[in-house]
Amino acid sequence: MYDRYQSPLSERYASKEMQYIFSPDKKFRTWRRLWIALAEAEHELGLPVTREQIEELKAHQDDINYEVAKQREKEVRHDVMSHVYAYGVQCPNAKGIIHLGATSCYVGDNTDIIIMTEALRLVRKKLVNVIGELAAFADKYKAQPTLAFTHFQPAQPTTVGKRAALWLQDLTLDLEDVDHVLGAMKLLGSKGTTGTQASFLELFDGDHEKVKEIDRKIAEKMGFDGCYAVSGQTYSRKIDSRVLNVLAGIAQSAHKFSNDIRLLQHLKEVEEPFEKSQIGSSAMAYKRNPMRSERMASLADYVMADAMNPMLVASTQWFERTLDDSANKRLSVPEGFLAVDGILDLYLNVVDGLVVYPKVIEKRLMSELPFMATENIMMDAVKAGGDRQELHERIRTLSMEAGRNVKVNGLDNNLLELIAADPAFNMSLEELKKTMEPARYVGRAPEQVEEFLAEVIRPLLEENKGLLGVKAEINV
Repeated sequence: MYDRYQSPLSERYASKEMQYIFSPDKKFRTWRRLWIALAEAEHELGLPVTREQIEELKAHQDDINYEVAKQREKEVRHDVMSHVYAYGVQCPNAKGIIHLGATSCYVGDNTDIIIMTEALRLVRKKLVNVIGELAAFADKYKAQPTLAFTHFQPAQPTTVGKRAALWLQDLTLDLEDVDHVLGAMKLLGSKGTTGTQASFLELFDGDHEKVKEIDRKIAEKMGFDGCYAVSGQTYSRKIDSRVLNVLAGIAQSAHKFSNDIRLLQHLKEVEEPFEKSQIGSSAMAYKRNPMRSERMASLADYVMADAMNPMLVASTQWFERTLDDSANKRLSVPEGFLAVDGILDLYLNVVDGLVVYPKVIEKRLMSELPFMATENIMMDAVKAGGDRQELHERIRTLSMEAGRNVKVNGLDNNLLELIAADPAFNMSLEELKKTMEPARYVGRAPEQVEEFLAEVIRPLLEENKGLLGVKAEINV
């Protein structure tokens, strides 16, 4: 166990459910389902495939004789034909019709599509659950004023919930992309060595309609709406690129969220969950490092970079097929899914345990709010008879002085005191402090959150309520 490389995607990050989807057992069981679907379609269309042969294939659909296949592959160096042989050993009456008319890509490529589709559905399920948890958080804190930042410099206040709504919106865009790709997934079908279906045209004595029908039947039996109308020996490798681009989109959204959480944790305003016995640093016992968010960012970097792999593969395939896609696909596609699975588990875990510190949030906001309130103060002074241009210059000068007090002298922001002492404003300190109600400066942030939840998120969650209830487990 400890004397060879083991992928951390399996050992540390991805769920058992996602790992099984990309397991050899899942792949080879799917191959057998495809061989059965092919045999059934051929039987139904009049080829010499008997019901007894099909029943024999079904009887051994799941009890795969792996050792026989493994030994055969050592001899013939061909994984598909090794499994055709092993299946035939178990099904002596049917061995002559297994894989009839098909190429290796019939099982290989169709299985890849089936597995990616199932994996996308699991990604979708977890994505919906993250949206559900984040929606509850946004609703809870929709009216909690907080200092906003542009360029990570203090800016006009927003609310904690509104900031969460920005994270949410990114995820809804990702869900739209997942649904678009899922809705467009089709099987390769059985297209032959160069995609012309010549072998099936021969089997069906030149009957084009039966050749077309075999693809329709295979797709239906495997739970798909149809097969791609044209192909080479393989389905277009742009499909892999399209799928991994969706995963990279999710990674982008998760990375942005993790960055914000890490910055907020530095500010001591919001923290990711930290377990009772968790150690933040081997040297600094007091540390509470945002480990989960950092891991999200790290995995997201990998997924975004991984999306380049199928782009390179798709762009360099020669004519009807070359095999320089194979080794890359075996790595890039499963690992992209395993990493995104880990990201979404982390995202769900972090949101479920986010800790908000309203007092710290309020303290920081109040330290900057006098600067934000200057426009309102100036307008009130104009209403009381002041000169707008003169007051603007006075506020600019006093703001600079207050800023120096904070930055150079390390003092509290005393802008209100400076304004109260200036006769041009004719306002007392008590009057000025009444303008310091944070809720006055958040605009429509609470209403925007409520409207977004009501119009976009809650209908989405209602439509997908059967998927809700997932709880993420973090392995390490």
